[in-house]
Amino acid sequence: MNIGFIGTGVMGRSMAGHLKGHSLFVYNRTKEKAESLLTEGAVWCDSPQEVAAACDIIFTMLGYPHDVEAMYLGETGLIHHGRAGQILIDCTTSSPELAGKIAREAEDAGIAVIDAPVSGGDVGAKKGTLSVMVGGDEQAFLKVKNIIDMFSSSVQYFGPAGSGQHTKMANQIAIASGMIGVAESLYYAEQAGLDIERVLETISKGAAGSWSLSNLAPRMLNGDYQPGFYTHHFLKDMKIALDEAAKLNIQLPGLELAYQLYDELTQEQKQTTGTHIIFEKYRGNN
Repeated sequence: MNIGFIGTGVMGRSMAGHLKGHSLFVYNRTKEKAESLLTEGAVWCDSPQEVAAACDIIFTMLGYPHDVEAMYLGETGLIHHGRAGQILIDCTTSSPELAGKIAREAEDAGIAVIDAPVSGGDVGAKKGTLSVMVGGDEQAFLKVKNIIDMFSSSVQYFGPAGSGQHTKMANQIAIASGMIGVAESLYYAEQAGLDIERVLETISKGAAGSWSLSNLAPRMLNGDYQPGFYTHHFLKDMKIALDEAAKLNIQLPGLELAYQLYDELTQEQKQTTGTHIIFEKYRGNN
């Protein structure tokens, strides 16, 4: 089977690398970010339209909703250049409303589009243990589930187009408040004069344990803020969640506080570091 993958950044490159046994066609705005895949036998395409012409199934892993809209809709989009029977799978964290709009336009062209955002960060992408949240045409999903399984440990279908994105919003809301808790916990232990590494080892095995505490807190202590997930993308996700909460007429004060604290980071921190950089805000502002 010919499988396309568009967007080979921090997450996409590792996800695509797990799609063994198929002919892989890749496109990325910066070709260098796809080099490791090309070395392993992937075929480079000069445009998304070339991917659409070559492939039966296409994954996309992009940055922002406007990137997704441009990739799928309009005269230069995948739907316009695709063909009936194709299945397109968007793994970007994006707007539920946009996911529905894309799915409806694709259906008119005989193309199925699935929204399938992922969670697990760069670690999960490398290990092939991502959690995938799916919305869209259920029959199309069942046809490609075995392929999604190749880079995931959990794949759940939640309903019509946009349902995967709504689930990812729930995921990001939990992470947002949790990251603040991790940073404040470590900062408190540090200021109390405790052996912070022993504190982390102890509390991560108790009721306070979480993915962020186990995987990101050690990076905080080592001053390693390389992005497993960029801070500016996390801000984008939180903004989508806040917008959706407003549409639902609900208030999420924990999310609002997390968004405010992350938004106060410097532009350099937002653009170049991972979400665990929030620890440095406590160290620098207190």
